[in-house]
Amino acid sequence: MSDISTDHLRGMARDLLADLSGETSTAAFRGEQFDRGLACVHFPTGRGGLGLKPDAQAVVDEELANGGRQYHNLAVNPIGIGMGMPTVLAHGTDEMKDRLLRPCFTGEEIWCQLFSEPGAGSDVAGLATRAVLDGEEWIVNGQKVWTTLAHVARWGMLLARTDPSQPKHKGMTYFMLDMEASGVEVRPLYQITGEAEFNEVFMTDVRIPDSMRISARGEGWGGAITTLMNERVALGGGVPARGSGNIGFLMNEWMNHAPEAGTADHHVARDRVARLWIRAELLRLTNLRARESASAGVPGPEGSVGKLLSAELNKEILECAVDVQGSRGMVHAHGYPMLRPEQAGVSGSFETSRMFLRTRANSIEGGTSEIMRNILGERVLGLPKEPQVDRDVPWSDIPRN
Repeated sequence: MSDISTDHLRGMARDLLADLSGETSTAAFRGEQFDRGLACVHFPTGRGGLGLKPDAQAVVDEELANGGRQYHNLAVNPIGIGMGMPTVLAHGTDEMKDRLLRPCFTGEEIWCQLFSEPGAGSDVAGLATRAVLDGEEWIVNGQKVWTTLAHVARWGMLLARTDPSQPKHKGMTYFMLDMEASGVEVRPLYQITGEAEFNEVFMTDVRIPDSMRISARGEGWGGAITTLMNERVALGGGVPARGSGNIGFLMNEWMNHAPEAGTADHHVARDRVARLWIRAELLRLTNLRARESASAGVPGPEGSVGKLLSAELNKEILECAVDVQGSRGMVHAHGYPMLRPEQAGVSGSFETSRMFLRTRANSIEGGTSEIMRNILGERVLGLPKEPQVDRDVPWSDIPRN
């Protein structure tokens, strides 16, 4: 670990702000931030970091926010920064790191995650997309589903089956797929909000150079675990300012639409809002403690705690916001625009009904709440695993629909 002090780190962030004051674009600013090691301070020097502990990033982010340069990584490049960069850092070659990390952080090249399939959603290891080696290239055929931002992505983190004779966890390989390659087709999947953040991706005889293979042949599951663990931390492990985010939105709705003081409805709703505020603060403090105790490397299964709790809490908070509005909460003024947004989640206007509809996905995306409970039960609490009769059976011998 580097011995850079907190004061020195603050000074580095302030120097960055001073040197790039004015109308510097987001990409240019974040590129310089990467070059100075202030992008992900726990990454190695020369790879966007300084070799510090992960919690030191909060010092940099605080200074940049104070200087008017506040960026949320989940808005800039949610899949790439939160899940892809740690995977490439842990498993990729030096050439991959040189080529991929910086434009990923700047947001100049958006990434997507090509794991889930129509017949293998929560059971990622059951996937059927095939990759066959042809000289120095792999030929890929298959279909992926629920692929966030695939329609604007340059790179896809692809998990494909390369050896059907092996058990399902041992016959996969991890690749970086150029989404602009011949044979890649992206089709929208419209959500209940009337927007299509998600997509289906079809691959027909797509060629991937072997140099873009992240894992060793047949060892893609290790890379997939790195991605999935970081995904849960990225989606559920954030530490927002006290009273901000969805709970802050609810508090604003309460101030504007609270039932008349002194009524029974007012007392019941007030208690409900107060309980949700307390739970949101408990989750924030839990994530803060987890971040401060973390060390650089692959997150553990504890990341599923934040993912599970934030998903369920977000739904309850927005349900309460709709109820606080009373009869107005039944109106969905935003409409169903049938758009393909360039950001994941709620962006632009923040109507209560739209946010309510969008949070329905929180308990599905990034791993369902049921899967999170399984992970916590088995890997944190040490409870017995669920029966898996196909775990050691060759994938080619497993019955499928």
